[in-house]
Amino acid sequence: MPGTFDRTRGKALTREVSPRYAEAVSSFFNTRMPDYEAARGAQQAYFAALRAHGSEVITLPPLEDFPDCSFTEDTAVILEDKAVIPNLGHPSRDGEKESIADFLADDFEITRMPAGATLDGGDVVFYDDRFLVGLSTRTNREGADFLTEHAKEVGMEVQLFSVPASTLHLTTVCSSPRPGTVVAAEGHLTEADLSFAEEVIWIPEEEGYAANTIAYGDRLIMAEGYQRTRKLMLDAGFSISTVEMSEFREVDASLTCLSVFIG
Repeated sequence: MPGTFDRTRGKALTREVSPRYAEAVSSFFNTRMPDYEAARGAQQAYFAALRAHGSEVITLPPLEDFPDCSFTEDTAVILEDKAVIPNLGHPSRDGEKESIADFLADDFEITRMPAGATLDGGDVVFYDDRFLVGLSTRTNREGADFLTEHAKEVGMEVQLFSVPASTLHLTTVCSSPRPGTVVAAEGHLTEADLSFAEEVIWIPEEEGYAANTIAYGDRLIMAEGYQRTRKLMLDAGFSISTVEMSEFREVDASLTCLSVFIG
């Protein structure tokens, strides 16, 4: 997760689902009209899972004019005492970041990207001594370079990836649940991409959505309904909690999309 250098998940900054949730941007998984009430219920279960694992969940009210506003991961990357506030990669989301920046300004130095640079926090994965940053339809080279500059100021390197057209964000198909380990979806990333990792747990392509995980030590939260992935993670030594994520999958959102960890 962006900014969690020691992999703690002390505080999760979240936002309630927008009443216009059915209008959220979707390009990959959509099979039906998203359901607002079902999404609200699923989000409450997600919050409960975070709390059960020790996170304080801070929840901001919805932004009614922004259907994607509950996906706070995209709106900030935390670098020690600095919050990088990006220009989000989809024009319909321009404006979501302002209230996030206002909230974070009490505890962090706010750094904004210049015009023309774009980045979604969903393209940023923390891995031990570096950030993995995806160049995608949402994150351009200028945005990645801006983040790289500020990451290096706090002693972190950045490794760039080309996010394939088969997925939205890097975090959609990749996560790092513990030091030295990457969980990755087959068919999107390659062994060469991840040659730096001590251990790669490859998720079958048909269950690739489950490669997005949230970990607390060897305790793991993953999406419900992916039995092959569940067995792989159990075999890797993790205990598993699951959250029903199908309503969020409809709008290309994963577990990590719903929070930005700020402490």
